[in-house]
Amino acid sequence: MEDEYLEEAGEPFTVSNEFATVRITKVHTRNGERLMIEAPRLGHMILLDSLELESISWQPPETFSKFLETPFGPL
Repeated sequence: MEDEYLEEAGEPFTVSNEFATVRITKVHTRNGERLMIEAPRLGHMILLDSLELESISWQPPETFSKFLETPFGPL
């Protein structure tokens, strides 16, 4: 985890469909605000700052299609 000192800044909410579920929470860290995205079923979690989140919006849909070809890493 990027920072052991997390303080929730908002209520978590869940986004899900038949394939995946993620829980999203805005948190405060020593390094500023982050969005914590957790995949509870898989046990994965990531903290993203505003620049990292903005960079997602720069990506074409094909980028995410490539991620999903091998979602759990190389074969």
